[in-house]
Amino acid sequence: MTGFRGFRSVVGAFVAVAIVGGVASACTRCLQRFSDGRVLVGRSMDWMEDPSSEIWCFPRGMKRHGNAGPESLAWTSQYGSVVVSFYGVATVDGMNEKGLVANVLYLAESDYGKPVAGRPNLSIGGWAQYVLDSYATVAEAVEGLQKEPFTVLAPILPNGEPGVGHLAISDASGDSAIIEYVGGKLSIHHSRDYTVMTNSPPFDQQLALDAYWKGIGGDVMLPGTVRASDRFVRASYYSNAIPKDVAGPRAVAAVFSVIRNASAPLGISTPGKPNIASTIWRTVHDQKERVLYYDSATSPTVFWIPLDRVDFKAGAAVKRLPLKSGETYNGDASGGLVPGETFKFLEAKP
Repeated sequence: MTGFRGFRSVVGAFVAVAIVGGVASACTRCLQRFSDGRVLVGRSMDWMEDPSSEIWCFPRGMKRHGNAGPESLAWTSQYGSVVVSFYGVATVDGMNEKGLVANVLYLAESDYGKPVAGRPNLSIGGWAQYVLDSYATVAEAVEGLQKEPFTVLAPILPNGEPGVGHLAISDASGDSAIIEYVGGKLSIHHSRDYTVMTNSPPFDQQLALDAYWKGIGGDVMLPGTVRASDRFVRASYYSNAIPKDVAGPRAVAAVFSVIRNASAPLGISTPGKPNIASTIWRTVHDQKERVLYYDSATSPTVFWIPLDRVDFKAGAAVKRLPLKSGETYNGDASGGLVPGETFKFLEAKP
């Protein structure tokens, strides 16, 4: 009877977790620190369709506009960056020349609040880019963002879905923070311990799910569905299993192995939930060596852009790596960069 009661309590808790994560989606972010000082962060992009992503290289000194009406935020980039675009209207992933990485993941529960008189507005399409342009470390970004220098506006995406998400940032020291808006309020979770993030539910609930599954133990049972709550658990468990003494390409491969385990195969789709879908692409950022690795779900090869081979000087040309027409690359793809006219952030109206 004791064993039955224990089993019943585990099943009950599992069902509760399933209910909490029932509307969750599947993009995943995972940060790893290795014994040689290397810091790598990987993420998957899961979406209902190809969002025409491309890789862009932006120099310092760019004049930016938040594209959110007459009270839009305006700024000048302090740091150059290499980023991945989304529908040609948003930065959703990238690293700046100081090794700061920003990853935007969909969060259906997002509520950014209403515009505030006297405070500039920023389209969500430029949220990650503002962080990459403005800060060198997580601590610096947290200090600046907690002052709420802008209000995020989240218009509809080109495919008709809400443009909502939360933001993970990390730096070359291994520091990490999760930034989200829930119930109209800013919430910043700042700790080196916050290494894994998925989409829904909000991050504090993700931490509760992680604690529950650590009590069970991944060698006993791991959830295996495409929901974000299940992928969070798997990414957390397998991240802890990665040997910390690997280096170089093996470290990159180790992080990719976790992100691939937390990916959804081609053909997965959920009507009405664009983010519970197939993995379209994956990235791994080496924050110490400053290299962006890119893995397309429709190509058998991984390619990379070493930031050391990008000209970030003020006045340098904006460059892009064409991808949206099915182009593919292998190895160092910096030679494929071509001049490009920077995209405008998704237009938002107060």
